[in-house]
Amino acid sequence: MDEEEAELRNPFPSPPSHYTNYTSHNLKLLELLKERVGEDAVANANQVEVLSDQADVPDWPLTQLEKPRVDWMMEEGQYTVFGDTWLVKDTIPSLAELGGHQLYPEDPSVDRRPALLAVLKSMLVTYSHLLDALLLPPPTASSMEAPDWHRHIEWITVLSQNLMAAANDMRPVQARGNLESMMLRQLELRQAETQSIHSQCDALEAKLKALGLAAKELSEQGDDISDQTKDGTSVAVFTQGQTAQQAIVCRRVKFSLVFTRHSIRPESLSPQRTYHDGRKK
Repeated sequence: MDEEEAELRNPFPSPPSHYTNYTSHNLKLLELLKERVGEDAVANANQVEVLSDQADVPDWPLTQLEKPRVDWMMEEGQYTVFGDTWLVKDTIPSLAELGGHQLYPEDPSVDRRPALLAVLKSMLVTYSHLLDALLLPPPTASSMEAPDWHRHIEWITVLSQNLMAAANDMRPVQARGNLESMMLRQLELRQAETQSIHSQCDALEAKLKALGLAAKELSEQGDDISDQTKDGTSVAVFTQGQTAQQAIVCRRVKFSLVFTRHSIRPESLSPQRTYHDGRKK
């Protein structure tokens, strides 16, 4: 028996010993038994008498060859595999289901704070009584009563189990809160980056506007000088050439500003960073 249990708990267990019973002959005998006595009476039927006209009828029950009843598993809520019991629906069992003494409400919709506060106060009072009990003289050898400190330690153990179980029940809420905080932090960072980009674009627009005004003033000054000078041809050509260069610079800056506006948008920001070779971080 110990060898079978050790084999069941082995990380890489061998096939069950009864796998050799699943032969074609035995499966045909099981189907024939069901036809003769009915599926409801198979468990209580005497297979040796019912199948007396058949050869090689095994002495072990043929009902062992039937498939596991999934409806029974769903009804019981658990099943056994390799010696371990697993729940059909993965849930966190409560302290009462684990066999402990639960002091707070089982319904998660009920406010547990008053009960847990009472548990904490009881633990502090019990700890004080435990210190008082430790200061008492030890009991005599003929005394059959358990010392008081033993009772206080048991009660502190129960209270500690309730606090730990209540804290474990709050793990999903804590994880949800942490995820919400992380998402809000990412949103704040993206908004800050977007605001910084808009500020840079506004600064470029202001500089571009200032350059345009300066180019316009230089153009007007050049026209006035060309009218007042006798040899105004060379001066006008020089002024017009300088104004053309400034206009080209202004157009380039404006093109770069428009490209930046349309290529970098808030919805395009992402926490992933893409390298030149396509890798993502």
